[in-house]
Amino acid sequence: MGIRGDGRDGLLPFAFRPVAAVAAAVAVLLIALSGRYGFHRDELYFLLAGRHPAWGYVDQPPLTPLLARFGAAVFGASPTGLRVVPALLCGCSVVLTALLARELGAGRGGQVLAAGCCACSGYVLGVGHLLSTSTFDLTAELGVLLLALRLLRTGDARWWPALGAAVGAALLNKQLILPLILALLVGVLATRPWRGTPWSPRPGIAARPLLGPLLGPLLALLLALLICAPTLVWQATHGWPEVKVARVLSHVDGVSGRLLFLPLQLLEFSPVLVPVAVVGLLRLLREDELRWARPLGLAYPVLCVLVLVGGGKPYYPLPLLLAVTAAGCEPVVRRARRLRRIIAPLLLAAATSALAALPVLPVPAVTVTNAVDIDQGEQVGWPQLTRTTAAAWTVIPEAQRARAVLLTSNYGEAGALAHYGPAYGLPTAYSGHMSLYDWGPPPDSDDGPVLLLEQADGHRLEQHFAGCRTVGRIDNGHGIGNQEQNARLVLCEGAHQRWSVLWPSLRQY
Repeated sequence: MGIRGDGRDGLLPFAFRPVAAVAAAVAVLLIALSGRYGFHRDELYFLLAGRHPAWGYVDQPPLTPLLARFGAAVFGASPTGLRVVPALLCGCSVVLTALLARELGAGRGGQVLAAGCCACSGYVLGVGHLLSTSTFDLTAELGVLLLALRLLRTGDARWWPALGAAVGAALLNKQLILPLILALLVGVLATRPWRGTPWSPRPGIAARPLLGPLLGPLLALLLALLICAPTLVWQATHGWPEVKVARVLSHVDGVSGRLLFLPLQLLEFSPVLVPVAVVGLLRLLREDELRWARPLGLAYPVLCVLVLVGGGKPYYPLPLLLAVTAAGCEPVVRRARRLRRIIAPLLLAAATSALAALPVLPVPAVTVTNAVDIDQGEQVGWPQLTRTTAAAWTVIPEAQRARAVLLTSNYGEAGALAHYGPAYGLPTAYSGHMSLYDWGPPPDSDDGPVLLLEQADGHRLEQHFAGCRTVGRIDNGHGIGNQEQNARLVLCEGAHQRWSVLWPSLRQY
């Protein structure tokens, strides 16, 4: 089947109503379930980072903390309020996936199937449920891929500025767009899609080589750099801390993470949808009518190799895998002959993905799903943690509390105490973790007792303080094994050194 259509852009008409219905249904479902558990540790960190606006942080550019601040201000500083934006972005990702399928020749059925595959993916539901850097990344990368395909298909240099602006916006959220662009470039150089066949299926439009005129690519590059320049300058002037954080995370995953890279990726994507992705990959690599899109098919294995070598997470290539899946939707629909025959597998994918990624089970049952997706367990227990910390704080004699310090092991704990702590009269919580290090240290005049929130299996903080004793333990009340379960509250008489001297030794990524 060719790509010719009756639309002005040479494509088949966009199935707006059914695709919009799928996108709206996903967004409504995500918002309806958004308050079932509680904040994720990363969301609490983003809320806290949003109070310290900057052009960059040690572990990320500024966009996600700004989205957290916007969501809390407009929709409320609750899990539901914070997650309205992710739900809307997820709906946009569904529409973009359908548009990718249309760009690759899909008619109404193929576009609706592409929207359904996106909506039923565990990865998509997961990033749509929580506010994370991956939430905007998914939408931004799908948008970049759509613009890249339009440029490849038409050879129209007018798409270069839009592509550059989209890449620049993506770089304000994360640098993961760079390996994707590199993989696409490798695909273009390896396949040279402009040779042998015209790009544009529209009559009367002559093919124009993509790499011929340099003006378009240069303009795209300049626009991308202009948009992301502030955060790049911030990173450069701070010694590129994101690179250091990436190295630490790569070391944590180790060899086992690399060996499980592909199985975990497909599990997060949804095993039920893998056959559609395989059909799409083979179609991109084999069909002559899609020769112009062959760089997309080649880019997927190239990106997987780049992520593996760089020690990245298995889910990093999943936006590209969604685009590859979109290429397989039209052939699958044609083979099935009726879209209703595909509904049962889609429902199976939706059910399994929802169980793994969404808060559909009672809180005690998270002990089961937590084995598959640890993000489920990280949404439980923050109010209890704050109450227990507040009780431990009262152990400090009232006369000494004005000079006492509250110090946590990580940003999740600090974010929880910043959000829930004021209601219990708790002071500002300090931490040397990630960007919280840059917001410290406590003043040297705070030379009184120190209350530590120490991980259950660690004594890293205690070594810097004298006269330490355990005065409480964290219990989320459901026996869910997250990072804070059984964490200790340790009260120390004071620090060995002044805070300004001690602080550099508390830095951690």
